[in-house]
Amino acid sequence: MTLRLVTLVSGGGRTVLNLLDKIEAGELDARVVRTIASRSDCAAVERLAARGVDVHVSAGRRDLSPELYGAQTWPKIEEVGADLVCLAGFLRMLPVEDGWMGRMLNIHPGLLPEYGGRGMYGDRVHQAVLQSGAKESGCTVHVADDEYDHGPILVERRVPVLDGDDVDRLAARVFEAECEAYPEAIRLYIDDRIHIEGGRVTIRPATNT
Repeated sequence: MTLRLVTLVSGGGRTVLNLLDKIEAGELDARVVRTIASRSDCAAVERLAARGVDVHVSAGRRDLSPELYGAQTWPKIEEVGADLVCLAGFLRMLPVEDGWMGRMLNIHPGLLPEYGGRGMYGDRVHQAVLQSGAKESGCTVHVADDEYDHGPILVERRVPVLDGDDVDRLAARVFEAECEAYPEAIRLYIDDRIHIEGGRVTIRPATNT
């Protein structure tokens, strides 16, 4: 069964563009049925519309409570019959609705639980890694809950931090890892290998078909 994805963005949309590339290459049995942007002026709106994606904007004031923001956003997700929600550089808090726990993913440009939490996104994460002197960074795909960058981890990819790295060099290396990690996590759902109970995730072994 082709998995129906709704993706949520706040920036350039590169993560969704990568998913579209994987789908078109036959590497991911999924379809992006809608993208929801948190801002009308983010580059993802135009880029993804140009790829034929149904793009909706769910903005609202910055001081809008997460609950009210969720009330205006979840209907846009549910009306297209989504199977899985994928946060892709989405910078608003979206509380998980009843029935969706375990079916909303997030990708973070760092190794969780370090370098995560409110306000830790994009270049801020890479800068924190460099300032820490860490020798490794990477990305994490996790099941999202009602805390920033929190929830059971599904896939983690590690990359080295090299001498002479700056934020841009490290960000580029991490994004290469993200381009493989997110499709890998989505395939776990396609293959029905995810079991979540009591906040813990079990990944069932792959079966030969």
